[in-house]
Amino acid sequence: MKIKLKIIPMKRRIPLIILFFNALLFSQENVFTSLDMNINEFIDGTLLFPNDSTKANLVIIIAGSGPTDRNGNQNFLKNNALKKLAEELSKKGIATFRYDKRVVKQIREGKIDKNIMFDDFVTDATSVINYFKASEKINSIYIIGHSQGSLVGMLAAKTKVDGFISIAGAGQPIDLVVIDQIEKTYTILANDAKRIFNILKEGKTTDDYPKELAAIFKKDVQLFLMNWMQYKPQEEIKKLDMPILIINGTKDLQVSITEADLLKNAKPEARLKLIENMNHIMVPIEGDNLENSKSYNEPYRKLSEELIKVIIEFIEFID
Repeated sequence: MKIKLKIIPMKRRIPLIILFFNALLFSQENVFTSLDMNINEFIDGTLLFPNDSTKANLVIIIAGSGPTDRNGNQNFLKNNALKKLAEELSKKGIATFRYDKRVVKQIREGKIDKNIMFDDFVTDATSVINYFKASEKINSIYIIGHSQGSLVGMLAAKTKVDGFISIAGAGQPIDLVVIDQIEKTYTILANDAKRIFNILKEGKTTDDYPKELAAIFKKDVQLFLMNWMQYKPQEEIKKLDMPILIINGTKDLQVSITEADLLKNAKPEARLKLIENMNHIMVPIEGDNLENSKSYNEPYRKLSEELIKVIIEFIEFID
């Protein structure tokens, strides 16, 4: 007996496929609502709010160094690390707000403030906290500071939020962090770096720096460095009277786990979580440093599942 197979013409099959994927996308997006917001003249960001809640806990995500936007990207580097972090948390019922660093907006508008200071980032983070503290839709507020954002978050969070999370945050002042990095990569220039930082510590600027270190010590960033290096993360974390979670990846090329240990030693009651194989942009790396470096421009990579789990457990425990 012959069995006749009825072949559905391609024109009739495609709409079914499209409907399926549209439904899938809708169900994913329907978990939370995304709203672009302007906090003040310096701060533009995105709020993700769970759709099944009238009131929710909020995580404010503070970006790391450089002209980093709300998604964790810079010119020629797109990984969407902060966007993915926000979305993963909001899928779990936690509201998130992430924002462009003020320098990003200035670059877009062609109005760069050459007198920008590290303290300006603290002012911006404080403004965001104050804005949401006044909102009737927010329960508890938590700060996640990534890289440079860890110190910014520490300074802004004092007594104003319900919990603080440091991801890849330095334990040493920035001058010692930079010197350590130079000693590992350009050993011959380490003494020059120490000499320049000593000049900056005296409140002076200098034109005497190797061209190889121009990206770090060019004249128009020296005042910014002076402002930044006055803060000691180990001292600042001691001032926080709230639950604290310190996270670092074992494959972070920029911030070693020893920095996390320094923060933990300064604040023994804080929780410390070292995530195996996680790198600086919070994705798992199974291979070598080349794979690690390339991942900074590979937005398709998924964040560490353990990272999300640890953050959720921390917030749920406090709540």
